[in-house]
Amino acid sequence: MPYKEKHIEKKYYSIGEVAQMFDVAPSLIRFWEAKFDCIKPKKNRKGNRIFTAEDIENIRTIYKLVKEKGYTLQGAQQIMQTQGKKEFSKQQIIATLHQIKAFLNEIDAHLS
Repeated sequence: MPYKEKHIEKKYYSIGEVAQMFDVAPSLIRFWEAKFDCIKPKKNRKGNRIFTAEDIENIRTIYKLVKEKGYTLQGAQQIMQTQGKKEFSKQQIIATLHQIKAFLNEIDAHLS
C-alpha cells in the first residue's frame, strides 16, 4: 500500500499568522478582539495571543461583514449576536468544500 501523507492542520495560530491570513495589521485583530466578545484568544506564558480555528472563523465572519459588506462595527456586533452562528455555519461549510476541492484536485494530479 503506497504511503499517504496526512494533512496536518495547526490547532493554534499567532496574531501575526492570523493578520497575514486576512491581509490586515495585527493591531486591527487586537481592536476587533476588544470590540467582539466572540474572539477570545488564549495567551501563553509570555502573554502572546494564541488563536484557535474557532477564533479565526469568527474573525473571518467579522472581516466579511466589516470589510466586504461595509457594515459598521456596531452593525457587525448586532449581526454577530443575532445571526453569528448561522453565518458561522455557512463559513464552515464553504471552508470544508474548499478543502474537499483541494483534496480532489490533489488526487487528480497524482492520477494524471
